[in-house]
Amino acid sequence: MAKRVAIIGAGPSGLAQLRAFQSAAEKGAEVPEVVCFERQADWGGIWNYTWRTGTDEHGEPVHCSMYRYLWSNGPKECLEFADYTFEEHFGRPIASYPPRAVLWDYIKGRVEKAGVRSQIRFSSPVRWVQYNEDKDNFSITVQNLAENHSYTEEFDYVIVASGHFSTPNVPDFEGLSTFNGRVMHAHDFRDALEFKDKDILIIGTSYSAEDIGSQCYKYGAKSITVSHRTAPMGFHWPDNWEEVPLLTRVDKNTCHFKDGSSKEVDAIIMCTGYLHHFPFLPDELRLQTGNRLWPLDLYKGVFWEANPKLMYLGMQDQFYTFNMFDAQAWYARDAILGRITLPGQEEMGGHSQAWRAREETLADDEQMILFQGDYVQELIDETDYPSFDVEGVNKTFMEWEHHKHEDIMTFRNNAYRSLMTGNMQPAHHTPWLEAMDDSMESYLASS
Repeated sequence: MAKRVAIIGAGPSGLAQLRAFQSAAEKGAEVPEVVCFERQADWGGIWNYTWRTGTDEHGEPVHCSMYRYLWSNGPKECLEFADYTFEEHFGRPIASYPPRAVLWDYIKGRVEKAGVRSQIRFSSPVRWVQYNEDKDNFSITVQNLAENHSYTEEFDYVIVASGHFSTPNVPDFEGLSTFNGRVMHAHDFRDALEFKDKDILIIGTSYSAEDIGSQCYKYGAKSITVSHRTAPMGFHWPDNWEEVPLLTRVDKNTCHFKDGSSKEVDAIIMCTGYLHHFPFLPDELRLQTGNRLWPLDLYKGVFWEANPKLMYLGMQDQFYTFNMFDAQAWYARDAILGRITLPGQEEMGGHSQAWRAREETLADDEQMILFQGDYVQELIDETDYPSFDVEGVNKTFMEWEHHKHEDIMTFRNNAYRSLMTGNMQPAHHTPWLEAMDDSMESYLASS
């Protein structure tokens, strides 16, 4: 009987895994039956935008954390697929910081070309995964939302590719229940125009804090105040932007901070991160970690060490994204196909601990980028994933960091060279602060 592989999630990681198996089959390899379960009605994961928040039309938690006017916060040259370039997809070089719709179209383009959509069961959230020791396989219980029924099937391997940017981490603060304005997590943020002419407080210093604040500034917020737990972001912000210590309490519309200062605001947006949340997994299979570059218990950042027939993709804190997911997916595929032999559990744990020890020494973003670049290089060196210039990607990331610190509001006006084609990409036709239309049509227009 042919082996069966279950993929949970049809976002960038799950689609990378489908493409990895299709690539092997295209080259003549005999591959297992692959079934991908996706709880949304379309592929793309968080890149599949919806106006909905809270729950969807089926009463399921909304997966999407994307919002209107979101543009890539890093150069597309650092996430480009090695086997499917932006230039192949769009027929020409394009500017380096695309809006969401452009990136979603690009992600879709590769898997549409690969013809893997038939392997995905949409509107089908996985409810439970159980390892069957007697059979050395997994039973997966799935809810078919369209037909409103559940069923269970058996698989030899399970790949968790459900992401970790959909379940918000929401802290509480004294007096928050008295606040007279809007309170939300970044997960539910959809439109910066909602905050035009408003004084807003952002809690957190993550990429979402940086970007949501910038979007609100761009679309006319009156002021932006960012509250930090440990240290400010430290960029050169506009005049109506300030950074303050952690929020301590709220009294109606007045927010009080750890340094004794206070400010009246109209809205509070919590950019306080996300949880690794796998309610469909029992404790013995469930990854428990914070958002960090090297989660423990995953050999090569992929294989669940206690049972390596269970794999996780994309669970790291990320500088590298799409091409890292590819590197992981190709490696997972080759282990399943028997091309790579995994060591014993003790050796796997030692490998993970060595990477964790190195992670603990990292002092700044530059070191973190090099760390993740080394990780990606280690994976692609052992598979037939097309080699690409990882060092060049690292250097582009460094340029990006420099441009952000030079001017946080104009860094998206810069352009970079594709590490896949070698071609210099053009500057966008409109400076980011003036580009109010985030549609793909506007972005791809010549002027």
